[in-house]
Amino acid sequence: MTAVLKFTGIRGLIARKMHESLATTAQLSFFADADASSLTAARAAWKSAGHKIGYEDLVIHALARILPRFPLFNAHEIDGAVQPQAAINIAAAISLPGALVAPCVFDCAAKDLPTIAAERASLVARAPINKLTVKEMSGGTISISNLGLTRVRHFTPILNRPQTAIIGLGRIANGTLGLSLTVDHRAIDGAPAGDFLTALCEALEAPHPHP
Repeated sequence: MTAVLKFTGIRGLIARKMHESLATTAQLSFFADADASSLTAARAAWKSAGHKIGYEDLVIHALARILPRFPLFNAHEIDGAVQPQAAINIAAAISLPGALVAPCVFDCAAKDLPTIAAERASLVARAPINKLTVKEMSGGTISISNLGLTRVRHFTPILNRPQTAIIGLGRIANGTLGLSLTVDHRAIDGAPAGDFLTALCEALEAPHPHP
């Protein structure tokens, strides 16, 4: 017999946060496809040089470089006001048995690709053994959620409040990466959301750092 899933403990906390996010924001999602050839070439080059660089790391690196042009996407909504954040702290969702956490890599705009990859790898390693800090868990200014290992191409990620934007990474198929973007429509309208997603696609399609 299948076990009953109760909204208690960490699952209950996640349930409350997801419900609160949807109940208190006006969430709207947008979708695009980016040519993934530059991403795959960069990842292969780093692998050949003995470095483990994931697609998430490449996306974080590219995202950190376009966000200064889009301050409302790297922001917190606090007390009815949207406050752009000076630092770019990108939270990356990590799936655990019965739970979901989103610790962040701090000051991504000031870090090179190998440093971002090493710090994200540390988060992934420490998450299952409850070694993430409160600061890492709560310091994100924007989030990414990756379903690239599944057959999902696009989805509607839920905002990680008080953040105003979250990017979803889908499967790479036929040479393209599926991208999703959810924003708080109270602060971000369709045109800037489209501009942001276009800029992210262009950044991902441009040449990436090689070893």
